[in-house]
Amino acid sequence: MGKFKKTQKILKLKRVINPKDSRLKQNKPEDVKKKINKNEEKIKQIVPIDSNLFFNYNNNLCPPYNIIIDTNFINSSIQYKIDILKGCSEILLAKCNIYITDCVVAEIEKLGQRFSLALKLLKDPRYQRLTCTHKGTYADDCIVNRVTESRCYIVA
Repeated sequence: MGKFKKTQKILKLKRVINPKDSRLKQNKPEDVKKKINKNEEKIKQIVPIDSNLFFNYNNNLCPPYNIIIDTNFINSSIQYKIDILKGCSEILLAKCNIYITDCVVAEIEKLGQRFSLALKLLKDPRYQRLTCTHKGTYADDCIVNRVTESRCYIVA
């Protein structure tokens, strides 16, 4: 590659917008700045709501809490050696009903022999199974659909 072609490539890379260009926000004319300030005055300040107040607004969430468990939650609870039912009841300070969808069970079965402990954990009678009526075994969509239909679940 010749020296001339190399310099052409470098020049193409170095093209930048001029700092005094009128397209930049800081170089707008005075009239436009005044219009922007008038629009900003019309916007009201929205006070952020704390996430811990969610239980106050959603009346469907009350003890005993219904918790739907995902595949990653099961695997991480096994990794950190935490009993799911005991841990959830300690965190929420109330009785918890643990639910597992058919899609989650199918997803763990697909993962193979390495996750056989998780599969044995799901067969425990303390966890209740939710049957799925849709096609496919994608657990995330299944859980999202179930939660949007009835807002009485906590997703773990």
